[in-house]
Amino acid sequence: MAGRRPLTDFWVRTASALAIGAAFFAAIFLGGPYGIAALVAAIGSLAASELFAILRTEHRLPNEVFGVAAVVVMPFAAAAKGLAGLGAAFGALIIASLAWHLAFRQVRASDTAATVFGAAYVGFLLSHLVLIRQLDAGTELVLATVVSVWANDSFAYLVGSTIGRHKMAPVISPAKSWEGFAAGTLFTTAVWVFTGLVADVGLRPVATVGVGLAASIAAVLGDLAESRLKREAQVKDSGRLLPGHGGFLDRFDSMIVVAAVVYYTLLAAGAR
Repeated sequence: MAGRRPLTDFWVRTASALAIGAAFFAAIFLGGPYGIAALVAAIGSLAASELFAILRTEHRLPNEVFGVAAVVVMPFAAAAKGLAGLGAAFGALIIASLAWHLAFRQVRASDTAATVFGAAYVGFLLSHLVLIRQLDAGTELVLATVVSVWANDSFAYLVGSTIGRHKMAPVISPAKSWEGFAAGTLFTTAVWVFTGLVADVGLRPVATVGVGLAASIAAVLGDLAESRLKREAQVKDSGRLLPGHGGFLDRFDSMIVVAAVVYYTLLAAGAR
């Protein structure tokens, strides 16, 4: 029975991922940049709320109203004005947080920092999915980004939970193994190479390999960063809304970092 548990968990996780994937596919193919923005705003607001809850367990008091509002505004600003709009929304968050800090003496620097960090970590980074969608081959590129993260998460989990023996970061995330990382990297890179072969995305084959490798590293970084935050706060999951994943921050921890890394890697590789 114990031996079947990893596979059972895998299929539960996969079912949740497929449901979320359906929402992403609808937004990508039917909604354009504003469709992606709406989905990012919905996911980001829930993930940010979970993050602020984690930060509160460490006696920090972020302004959740400012933080979540900024997370909602950022993807729409990116859809309207690109990177300049996203930067303007982030700047407005900093100014509003400073004004809040000045207006209330009981607000500490750590509270203001937690407000800006939470919104930037979730909202600013995840909003890069909107920027990817605005590139010339945006539909294919954002689809590849989403599918590659799903492939990384699913195959790293499946291989790591069944044959993983060499721990990658035992103190931060005991379940994560180098075998799982290798599997995730292989399938993530395969998604990007396949995308380059079947779609005209303006990337040379070696560039698609580079994007895949960058996405793989970013996925692990995002996963470990969230694990570290939860371990510091001594919580197991960020929430309970997604079966097999915990919360929205648990599910999208990799996507948050991958979105930004893939966007800038694509620009460096020549995508426009």
